[in-house]
Amino acid sequence: MSDKAILEYDGKKYEFPVIKGTEDELAIDIKTLRPTTGMITIDPGFKNTGSCESAITFLNGEKGMLRYRGYSIEDLAEKADFLEVAYLLIFGELPTKEQLKTFHNDIKAESHVDEEMKKILDGFPKSAHPMGVLSSLTSALIAFNPSSVNVSSEKDMYHAIVRIMAKFPVLVAWTMRKKKGLPLDYGDDNLGYVENLHKMMFKRPNKDYKTNKIAIDALDKLLILHADHEQNCSTSTVRITGSSHAGLFVSLSAGISALWGPLHGGANQAVLEMLEAIDEDDGDTQKYMAKAKDKDDPFRLMGFGHRVYKNFDPRAKILKKSADEVLSDLGLEDPILDVAKGLEKVALEDPYFVDRKLYPNVDFYSGIIYRALGIPTEMFTVMFAMGRLPGWIAHWREMRLRNEPIGRPRQVYIGKTSRPFVPLKKRK
Repeated sequence: MSDKAILEYDGKKYEFPVIKGTEDELAIDIKTLRPTTGMITIDPGFKNTGSCESAITFLNGEKGMLRYRGYSIEDLAEKADFLEVAYLLIFGELPTKEQLKTFHNDIKAESHVDEEMKKILDGFPKSAHPMGVLSSLTSALIAFNPSSVNVSSEKDMYHAIVRIMAKFPVLVAWTMRKKKGLPLDYGDDNLGYVENLHKMMFKRPNKDYKTNKIAIDALDKLLILHADHEQNCSTSTVRITGSSHAGLFVSLSAGISALWGPLHGGANQAVLEMLEAIDEDDGDTQKYMAKAKDKDDPFRLMGFGHRVYKNFDPRAKILKKSADEVLSDLGLEDPILDVAKGLEKVALEDPYFVDRKLYPNVDFYSGIIYRALGIPTEMFTVMFAMGRLPGWIAHWREMRLRNEPIGRPRQVYIGKTSRPFVPLKKRK
């Protein structure tokens, strides 16, 4: 196989190197395309464009494969906890027992959020969407940590990472408690990272906090499965924001805003809103599955299929089992969850959906689990952000350590050509 790609245009030939990744992915290196040929590529949505070389996550949609730093998502979800996975994504290797203990202790030491942040939170009405609140609070952290990160200092970089890993769960919990009208809570340093997050979210002022192992394990898996997913919209936003040498906190805030959209992190919220709409219409799942098959019907089935995975989403396989365990343990009687189970049954058995590989995806199952755990629908995308935090940090760190150039896409202009200015009084 040649290690060159040849572009032929207008009687001229141009050669460009072909690079090969460690998983045998091939890419044409077109860094010199414009200066050499005077042309650019056009690729709406960047579906065929690699913006960087990365050593963090490998995704193969055709084979339903997802790996963090070489470790399969199945092994990590079964054998590791979220803090181990966060360390792996950010620093490249699974931590030793001592490294994990130090990482957790350092996080606990930085978990206090300045009391003045509460004033900012108070400025939001209860009706504010939690994602807008979380993005604003994350950005506001800069005011209390104004010094920029010296990326050439390993100590400074580590300290910045620890600070955001410590404070972000507090902001997530405060965002939910604001929505529910509960007093703010700082959690308990004696608990694990995920269990502490759960306590900060759900501790009632007049009741003792009681842990539920199945609920904590399910939340832990959800965070692991959302921790990274290669160059998606929000991750690319973090990288391109950071490429201007913007700080970590503001880059993360930009990523949160990108995640908010219903085509990205907001998809699991859209799933629950769809289930609620079906329930309000007598819960007839067969009717809505028929609507989904009808090309002329505007109804869109949320939470099924995936634009990257062409087979079953490997994360959905893990979450299906977890959802079954949670629903069984909690013994919930919820018509919304009954609708979800009805849709799932049809999608896994009906040839129309099976042949097209329109299987329930990670958004479908995560929405079910979050609802079962008592997390409000508006908080689903915030929980997605909580899980994606270490992935965003890892990509920001990788991009800055490699001193990648500032992101600056080109365009093909299709507007008016040069025309004379007409004074206001002469315009018709």
